[in-house]
Amino acid sequence: MNLFLSRERESSFIVREIKQILQYRDEDDAIHLYIYIYIESREAIGSLNINIVYPQSTKKQSNNNITNPLQEMSDYHKLVENLTEEQILAKFPDVIPLDTRPNSRASGNSDLSARDQKAFTGHNETQIQLMNENCIVLDWNDNIVGAATKKTCHLMDNIERGLLHRAFSCFIFNDKNELLLQQRAKEKITFPLLWTNTCCSHPLSIDDEIGVKHPGDLSANVKGVKNACVRKLEHELGIPQVETLTKGSFHFLNRIHYMAPCNDPEKVWGEHEIDYILFFKVTKGMELTVKPNVNEVEDFKWVDCNTFKDLLNDTENYSFTPWFKIICENYLFNWWNQLEDLSNVENDKNIYRML
Repeated sequence: MNLFLSRERESSFIVREIKQILQYRDEDDAIHLYIYIYIESREAIGSLNINIVYPQSTKKQSNNNITNPLQEMSDYHKLVENLTEEQILAKFPDVIPLDTRPNSRASGNSDLSARDQKAFTGHNETQIQLMNENCIVLDWNDNIVGAATKKTCHLMDNIERGLLHRAFSCFIFNDKNELLLQQRAKEKITFPLLWTNTCCSHPLSIDDEIGVKHPGDLSANVKGVKNACVRKLEHELGIPQVETLTKGSFHFLNRIHYMAPCNDPEKVWGEHEIDYILFFKVTKGMELTVKPNVNEVEDFKWVDCNTFKDLLNDTENYSFTPWFKIICENYLFNWWNQLEDLSNVENDKNIYRML
C-alpha cells in the first residue's frame, strides 16, 4: 500500500493517515491481525511508503497476548508460558507466596552467601543493598505469584529457568515535546553506563504498588506502577514527588514482555520482565526539577525527536538498554507523534511478547 503525499500537504496529514492504519481493531478492541508497518520517508520527494504484512492466521488471541505471528515460538517462550503458580513456587524456593509476602520494601537480610559474594564482587555497596528490594513475581499472564528480592529476580540462572517479574519504563516529555533521557550510573549492577528512557525500575511487593493478583481492567496494577514511578523518579533523578503529582499527567500505554542478559562479562545478571510503559507529559508552562542521584544516574539530557534519532545512529558514542531499544523499534516514534492526544494508543490491555 502506497500513499503519495505532495510537498504542500502538512506533516499533520501524515500523522493522521498513520493513526488510522494503526487503529485497525475489532469492536471488542481485540487485534485480529498483527500488522507490521515499515515507513520510508524522503523529505525531498514527500512520499510515504507503507507495507502491511498480514499473518497466515487471523485467529483471535486469548489472554490479551500478542505474539509476532511470523516468528517461530522459542523454547524459552514455551517454558515461561507453561509455568503454573505452583510450579514457580516449587522451582524457586526464594519466592515468597503472595498470601504470606511481607509488606516491606526489602527483605532486610544483608548476609551474603558465598555465591552472592562472588556475584557482587567489585560492585557498589549501596547498589548491593538495593538488591534486597522485594520485586513482584508473575506468571505468564501478569498474575501475581509472590515476592522475591531484586537479586533473585535478576540472576540469569533464575531467568533462564523462567522466573518473571513486573517492571515499568517511564518516558517524561516537557512542554516542548522533548524526551528526558538518562545514562545509568557506572555503579549500577545491571546495565551500567547504558543510555535509556527517563526511568526504568520495579514496583515493589508493598500494598501501594503491588496491584491485584488477577488483573482485570488493569487499573489497580497501573495505579501501583504509577506510585512506584513517582517514588523512583525522586530517588533516581531528584524530581520531587509533589512536582510529579502536580506538574503533569501519567499515561499508561501498554505492556511488553522481554528477556535480555546484562552487559556484564560473566553474564551473571539479566532482565525478564512484563514492563508497563508510562508516558508523563509536563503541563504547558511548567518545568520539573531534575537533580540526579549520582549513584543512579551518570548523565541526562532532554532531546527532541530528530536529535534522538541521531543519537540512536551514533553507535560509537551511545549504547542503549535492551528494553529501550525494543520500545524504540516498535512503538516510540508513533507514540511521540501523538503526544498531543494519546487517546488512540493509551490503555492497551494487551501484553506484547518480545521473546
